[in-house]
Amino acid sequence: MTLLEVNNLKTYFETSQGLYKAVDGTTFDLDYGEALGLVGESGCGKTTCALSITRLLPKEGKIHGGEIFLEGTNLVKLGDDEIRARRWKDVSIIFQGAMNALNPVMKIGDQIAEAVVLHEKVSKRSGIKRAEELFELVEMPKKRINNYPHEFSGGMKQRAMIAMALACNPKIVIGDEPTTALDVMVQAQILNLLEKLRRELRMGLILITHDLSILAETCDKIAVMYAGKIVEIGTIEDIFERTAHPYTERLISCFPNVGKEKIIPPGIDGVPPNLLEPIKGCSFYPRCHKALPICSHVEPESRNLGGKHFASCHLSGEVSHEQ
Repeated sequence: MTLLEVNNLKTYFETSQGLYKAVDGTTFDLDYGEALGLVGESGCGKTTCALSITRLLPKEGKIHGGEIFLEGTNLVKLGDDEIRARRWKDVSIIFQGAMNALNPVMKIGDQIAEAVVLHEKVSKRSGIKRAEELFELVEMPKKRINNYPHEFSGGMKQRAMIAMALACNPKIVIGDEPTTALDVMVQAQILNLLEKLRRELRMGLILITHDLSILAETCDKIAVMYAGKIVEIGTIEDIFERTAHPYTERLISCFPNVGKEKIIPPGIDGVPPNLLEPIKGCSFYPRCHKALPICSHVEPESRNLGGKHFASCHLSGEVSHEQ
């Protein structure tokens, strides 16, 4: 059953130079208990997509088109008070960089209890009790709710952020690069924790990252974003074994293969397009190693390659990742 359905979402930023089309026609869905990975280079629209779902865009950002259905309700149409009531109860977000997301002069427990009291309309005591339960849920001693953020390590702060995101039992949790600035071992612990909680609580999870390797064992499907659009979406097997877009292929090739010769993988030449300017043809065309003449002036349509595997490429069905 579909929990979240995003249809042709367009989120633009008003700048002195014109409209910056950060998200320009994005479509995907999420089922109950499913994990979706949003991956792509910096500036491709991943975080803007998340902020559009939670309606936490800065004042310059506006949703110019599209629909965001959460259990049948279009969040785009809700007023400020209505969306504020649903935020954290229906959908919550783990912000990038827990070091800067927590209030340094408030105890961690008080920060979590504040969200519970606000949305659940319960007493402060009940909020603190809920904070203790959440700390145990994210595998931390409940007595640590009386500590301040500076008394926590980076990994503990990230666990506290996860506890805060779960405060009101949301149906969807969005993790915006939740392992940024953490070492490899702590990254693995945080990802394993999110996976464990997703399965136990049957919540939807959207995991945002620029690292494809993180998603392989964490998500059910992956959406690859480039220049504000999803260029390929499919299951883990679709993306890694039946790669259908040259950009996805190059992202995968950027990671070293431990079973092959030990060399530094090549990067992707060039830079993403300027989203302030109209894009003619395929947005990836200037950087594509498999570009055709048609790519320069005709934008490729999203094609169904079987099941829930879609790709926007004139070569869809012919491009495959070298094993």
